[in-house]
Amino acid sequence: MDTFRLLEALVLGALLAGLLGLIGRNNLFLKALAMDVMGTAAVALFVLVAARSGLRTPIVANPDSLDTIGAWADPIPQAVILTAIVIGLSIQALLLVVITRLSAVDPLLEALSFEQPEAQEPWR
Repeated sequence: MDTFRLLEALVLGALLAGLLGLIGRNNLFLKALAMDVMGTAAVALFVLVAARSGLRTPIVANPDSLDTIGAWADPIPQAVILTAIVIGLSIQALLLVVITRLSAVDPLLEALSFEQPEAQEPWR
């Protein structure tokens, strides 16, 4: 089996595990953890796809050796992935702050306890 196919299968498995954790759990902290697993798997998938074209850094000390170096790594997906990592980290930090504040209302952090029933009308 090809190494890239095996890595793709593992990354897609992690993506699926994060999705199932997001859907199947009621605890808000576990949902945040599953979302982090999904984000990390998505970043790993993009890095894996970008690595197919080559692994060499596109910095050349000697321009005469351009033909003998081989496949280059594309720097554009690297910049996009770096941006995705920073955005994912900030979203996780904000989500954990909100979950920490919600733990004062319900220490169990069950998602159903924060939903307001439709039968109650608080404005009347």
